[in-house]
Amino acid sequence: MYIGVDCGTQSTKVVVLDVDKGRILGEASRAHRLEEGPNGRREQAPAEWLAAFRGAFFEAIERAGVDARAVRAIGVSGQQHGMVALDADGVPVYPAKLWCDTETSGENAALVERLGGEAGCLGKLGLALQTGYTASKIAWLRTHHPDAYRRIATILLPHDYLNFWLSGERVTEAGDASGTGYFDTRTRTWQPEVFGQIAPELDPSRVLPRLLEPFEPAGRVRPTIAAELGLSENVLVSSGGGDNMLGAIGTGNITSGLVTLSLGTSGTVCAYSPEPVIGDSAMVANFCASHGGWLPLICTMNVTSATTRVRELFGLDLEAFGDQVASASVGAGGVMCLPFFNGERVPMLPNASGDFLGLTSVNMTRANLCRAVVEGATFGLRYGLDLLGDLTAGASQIRLSGGGAKSPVWRQMVADITGIEVVCPEITDAAALGAALQAAWCEQRSQGTTLTTLCQRVVHLDAASLAEPDPARVEAYREVYRRYRETLIERHAVS
Repeated sequence: MYIGVDCGTQSTKVVVLDVDKGRILGEASRAHRLEEGPNGRREQAPAEWLAAFRGAFFEAIERAGVDARAVRAIGVSGQQHGMVALDADGVPVYPAKLWCDTETSGENAALVERLGGEAGCLGKLGLALQTGYTASKIAWLRTHHPDAYRRIATILLPHDYLNFWLSGERVTEAGDASGTGYFDTRTRTWQPEVFGQIAPELDPSRVLPRLLEPFEPAGRVRPTIAAELGLSENVLVSSGGGDNMLGAIGTGNITSGLVTLSLGTSGTVCAYSPEPVIGDSAMVANFCASHGGWLPLICTMNVTSATTRVRELFGLDLEAFGDQVASASVGAGGVMCLPFFNGERVPMLPNASGDFLGLTSVNMTRANLCRAVVEGATFGLRYGLDLLGDLTAGASQIRLSGGGAKSPVWRQMVADITGIEVVCPEITDAAALGAALQAAWCEQRSQGTTLTTLCQRVVHLDAASLAEPDPARVEAYREVYRRYRETLIERHAVS
């Protein structure tokens, strides 16, 4: 048995994977609280992740009907970019500031300027700093909470923190490290010069975790944790990675020619590359993959986080919300939503707010508002798909993951807006599955097992989820998407 963990923004999920049978035997999740405040503050207490992990782990093992002593390795996926700053005793000095926190936009702008603008960032890091990356969070803590800053002994990411709790080791890997803003994504090494601009009082050789290759174990589960969870001795903890990187593994996107699109709290579009990719746009992040190679990626900050706000506003469950979306026509009767409730990364609008435009006494219906927010979230991902250029040009298939991928209406909308065939893996919670697959690879690699073999054995496409672009709707969406782009230019000067 192999355990896959995905510590996301809204919950922690745990899956129990039987590699020999090629299927998940049990899964469970526990929710987290998101602390929101003025100026875009979004934080969580790392202790909640541990509590959620424990609850989800025991339930998943129970549902699987297996003995926890059969578990050989654990892999952890985590929401990217979060700052988990620990003191010398391994206790957080401040709540974790999350990827969707935009309170640090001023610090990010100042860092970009000190590094020589976007060109300077690309030259030093292989990508441009963006609000949401870890770098500006550390700079913010230094300015606003100097007492906490002075106590920092280690700076980890969310998945690193769970690995630390499990194994006692302070390590990370290139995929998740790519999103810190002080890591050279081309050479796959820390960038101490840039870190010195962010935190001049901190020694990067002391506070930054040791870098692992993706196939290297982070360590073994500590005896006290193993006893608490009912595990046997010597259970491996794999290197793990960011949710986007492990989501790519969970959809089988580990070779060139595939596109993965995630409809999660945030949205991502990524494609594997064997070489670093420095795109024409600074919004394309030249991230490393968590299995080797690179995973150029764009990320939008408002997907199910945006649709959930509208769904809950009307008191709808998921099925009723989908019915409302389906009952409205393409273009939502002229209603357009710019769903930037959390600010936005692509396009680069960290301080933007959400808008519903084109409302009249005729079209202001519940169905149109529901469809408009789903369309708006999907247009943002189409915008990002275009930015990836040659990597995704001519793609024949998009593999969908994330909670939104479970909606037939949304799947068809993605196909119609992109003009590309859409299909889901049988397991749409791809990050947790990818974490379990990486754990199996880590544990079995010495026996000659490859990640490709594991993906072929476990990652299967769901034929029933296939959505083919409808020519009439594809044509209709060309016009609606054109108006979306024009609106971005008019309201936000976006090119």
